[in-house]
Amino acid sequence: MAVRRFTPEGMLQPTPYEHVAVGTGTRHVHVSGQIARAADGTPLAPGDLAGQVAHALRGTARGLRGAGASFADVLRLTFYVTDWAPEKIGPFMAGVEEVAEEIGLTMPLPPASLIGVDHLFEPDVLVEVEATAILD
Repeated sequence: MAVRRFTPEGMLQPTPYEHVAVGTGTRHVHVSGQIARAADGTPLAPGDLAGQVAHALRGTARGLRGAGASFADVLRLTFYVTDWAPEKIGPFMAGVEEVAEEIGLTMPLPPASLIGVDHLFEPDVLVEVEATAILD
């Protein structure tokens, strides 16, 4: 396995993600920001943060598979969420949990950042997910 994830003693706990990932592979995989859109561009789960998180993660999984990778190879996830507020963590995590088993995303998550933004590139887009992975 090219990726080892862990949380060293003394780092903030509990969190739904590991704090550190060490990659020992040589091929880097970068999946661009994925959003809740069908392949033809049709918006999916309009106005539903949990639904959009789930669809964006499914898109991320497709991108990883296309490169011969999986979430087991992911070093880092970055989530951008519009109009973030702490009370959105419930729906956000519900979206993650909805698809975790389906796409092979284990808990705790890889090291991750959740960044609140004013808006994304289209008004109906509530979340965007980026992934960085490494393969042997």
